[in-house]
Amino acid sequence: MTLRPFHLAFPVHDLISAREFWGDVMGCPEGRSSQDWVDFDFYGHQIVAHQMPGVVAKGATGSNPVDDHDVPIPHFGIVLTMEQWKELAERLVQAETEFVIEPHIRFEGQVGEQATMFFRDPSGNAIEMKAFADDARIFANE
Repeated sequence: MTLRPFHLAFPVHDLISAREFWGDVMGCPEGRSSQDWVDFDFYGHQIVAHQMPGVVAKGATGSNPVDDHDVPIPHFGIVLTMEQWKELAERLVQAETEFVIEPHIRFEGQVGEQATMFFRDPSGNAIEMKAFADDARIFANE
């Protein structure tokens, strides 16, 4: 099966900080844009930052416990290769990104072992970037 790119639109408080974070820090090439939104190439997927400061200000969020961490809900992200994950983790550390959950290995020695990290964009959107040593284990439950 060939996966098709997904599309995700999300609110931001301003496009300047969105461009700095998604373009400069995350390394996502910019696509089309207008005065109210901007497309980014998020590892082959289309994400769109929509300038909506009123929605960002209301931003209801929560968390759920996962492997002794409070995982922010809602969140989104990409399953990277382990090499891409390590490179991104280093780039985020160099950019002095404040992590919600520091880069680490979750479920170590278990079926779902994975590298993961959580952080927020400048508008507070929670992002999880993760990697598996073996992509065949992404949906494994035994």
